[in-house]
Amino acid sequence: MRIAVYPGTFDPITHGHIDVIRRARMVFDKVIVTLATNPEKTPMFTLKERKELIELAVQEIPSVEVADFDGLTVRFAEATGAIAIIRGLRAVSDFEYEFQMALTNRKLSANIITVFLMPHEKFTYLNSNIVREVAKLGGDISPFVPACVEEALKKKLR
Repeated sequence: MRIAVYPGTFDPITHGHIDVIRRARMVFDKVIVTLATNPEKTPMFTLKERKELIELAVQEIPSVEVADFDGLTVRFAEATGAIAIIRGLRAVSDFEYEFQMALTNRKLSANIITVFLMPHEKFTYLNSNIVREVAKLGGDISPFVPACVEEALKKKLR
């Protein structure tokens, strides 16, 4: 079985993330959406809330699991039997950082490859920061996130 890990903060998960997950499933037998702990970020949603939202958002995509971990992504990938780490690229500006991370991960584990996937062009501008900002300012976020995420954001901001 060809397994891939798709790590991120997913605060919150967006339609762009879900599009990348669908694309990854076209290539891999199983995708593990992995909630990474990033000490440099202060998420709006707790780890438990993000995990539940992702599970709801991907429930109709077969062979997708949601997990969380603390530490190096390549170590998590090795522990789960994954052969790849999925990274989404929205724009050229994403590439430099992602390229550096891919090369670092290659040094840490030669057996794990990084696969870059581009979301559909209608999602290339979209990220979680934008979604949170639009929601905080009272804008309509329904085009950007699943209904479960929209509702959770509304509750969080009340």
